[in-house]
Amino acid sequence: MKRLFLPILLAVVILATAPDNFAADAKAQMQEVVEKVKTKLRAGKNTEADLAEELKAFDTIMEEHKGEKTNDVAQILLMKALLYTQVLESDDKAIEILTKLQADFPETAVAKQAKDAVAAITSQAEGKKIQRSLTVGLAFPEFDEKDLDGKPLATANFKGKVVLIDFWATWCGPCVAELPNVLKAYETHHGKGFEIIGISLDDDKDTLTRFIGDKKMTWPQYFDGKRWQNTLAVKYGVNSIPATILLDKEGKIIAKNLRGEALDEAVAKALK
Repeated sequence: MKRLFLPILLAVVILATAPDNFAADAKAQMQEVVEKVKTKLRAGKNTEADLAEELKAFDTIMEEHKGEKTNDVAQILLMKALLYTQVLESDDKAIEILTKLQADFPETAVAKQAKDAVAAITSQAEGKKIQRSLTVGLAFPEFDEKDLDGKPLATANFKGKVVLIDFWATWCGPCVAELPNVLKAYETHHGKGFEIIGISLDDDKDTLTRFIGDKKMTWPQYFDGKRWQNTLAVKYGVNSIPATILLDKEGKIIAKNLRGEALDEAVAKALK
């Protein structure tokens, strides 16, 4: 489950159903472009070359409405920026557009959205950089926190064990779907030296406590109620969940994001 500032398809729906106070001509023009974008994305056409016509259309519409410093017209730039960051994966270009939006439409509510979008894009870019540094074969950067019950929780205390660092949340469908595999691996290998450290991105402690009790997840959990701003999620650049990192007995990274039988096999191999 990915963390996104505003999913591109949601943005498409917002613009396609914009209120009547949207400048009439701009609304009609945007609806036409939006439909073309939707059609191409459904067909798997998601490169800059594929969407060149639509990107040019954004500029044409902006030129026609350049004297209108309204939220409605500013939305055109926001849409273009979201297309760059979430479909074309060009964060630098998106930030360039969002910066221009803030400069050209400073009094609009959309400018505030643009500011938040820049912060989100920057945070995600930093997260990707951190993730690239977590390379198989290197030592996992240690942490020293307290668990859900207020007890010390430090990776240094698990040396000599094979450890799965598991970033997850009760509200994350893919995390819950993967849980039976995690439970199976734990039940099979815990007695041989396998441990799990859960890092929950939940925001409600009671919900989390009930869930782990019902599912019999007996391993320690880190929780601070901050969701995507979870201290350890930020520290390790986690922008999507489930995210897992498997460590060997010396605390070195063996593998990342193992699923299903692959997790069980990797744990068994590491314990030999």
